[in-house]
Amino acid sequence: MVVEAAAVAKLLVAEASARRQATAGAPGEHWAFLYAMLRRVSRGFALVIQQLAPAELRNAVCVFYLVLRALDTLEAAAVYVISWQKDTVKMRGARKFISFHMCSQILNPLLICTFIVTGVQKMTQVSMQRSRYRFFRNSTAISTTVIGISHIPKGYRRNNKENGYRDGDICMQAEDLAPDPLSSSTGSFLQKINIIQDYLDDINEIPKPRMFWPREIWIKYIETFEDFKYEKNSRKAVQCLNEMVSNGLTHVEDCLRYMSSLKDLSVFRFCAIPQVLGIAMYAHCYSNVDIFRGIVKLRHGLVARVTDETNSMADVFTAFYEFCLLLESKINNNDPNAMLTRKRVNAIKEICNSSGLLKQNRGYYLDKPKCNVAMVCYFYR
Repeated sequence: MVVEAAAVAKLLVAEASARRQATAGAPGEHWAFLYAMLRRVSRGFALVIQQLAPAELRNAVCVFYLVLRALDTLEAAAVYVISWQKDTVKMRGARKFISFHMCSQILNPLLICTFIVTGVQKMTQVSMQRSRYRFFRNSTAISTTVIGISHIPKGYRRNNKENGYRDGDICMQAEDLAPDPLSSSTGSFLQKINIIQDYLDDINEIPKPRMFWPREIWIKYIETFEDFKYEKNSRKAVQCLNEMVSNGLTHVEDCLRYMSSLKDLSVFRFCAIPQVLGIAMYAHCYSNVDIFRGIVKLRHGLVARVTDETNSMADVFTAFYEFCLLLESKINNNDPNAMLTRKRVNAIKEICNSSGLLKQNRGYYLDKPKCNVAMVCYFYR
């Protein structure tokens, strides 16, 4: 409890520092607007994006992330209402904003950044292709956002080699990119837990439910996907949920290999923090019937601890190992996939053990504390 309170306090300080650093490296009204929108769309990603260095890289990733989130909104929304308000288009229900006036000012100097141009172009093409299969039957949907973020390069070099994507003196070399299957698998790890925890939101979508769980899995347990939300089907719903979680764990080895290849600390934290939060969410969701009843999230104190303590592969291995222990403790031997889940958890634990980098037990836990850590920090700030 005390550790989490301290982590929340440190996170508040780090957030303020990162905000000052980001705006100092990108002066002007347009950048202030974009970074404000970044924090509004995702405070978690905002922190790790704002600590990226150098400033040119930070600004490029900020724009890239916001554009992908906008594309993801357009792709995923069955119906979206657009209202004009001066220079800003507001997509209601998604709380994502695009200012054409602001974007036009920052795009001119950034057009030479092929990372943004080619990246957005590729994501737009993928978005259009994916939209045709939004209500799929036999495959798992991958959102534009996660595809884009999972392909963030693992290294940046300050040189001007021929094959690099140049933005001034920043060059992203082809050899600096993780192999596509590896980065795609790393992105799928996050996307699968996103669609798991968003079951109720997606199924209650108006005017038509969104079904992102693969039919080949849920059809084993029930005839109509929407019926999982009814209490009478809780047992089957949890069994299906546990198979979904077990399926997502197949990506962990790729995630660990991908993160092990990252050399720059700010880029490493940018990629590693969401992955550690991902394995924590897998453990939290496993055998958790609340997935079908309402919103399931990690508490703020735990998120703050992970953000503060994820600075090396030793931290990553330790966190993955501990969250796997928590998941393992929830396995019911009567679950039809218990043996498979335990096998995959043991495989992850073995990878972490064999790394030789495990730290002392940090005592992570998933239950809610008796009092609100964020409120404690608020009153004593």
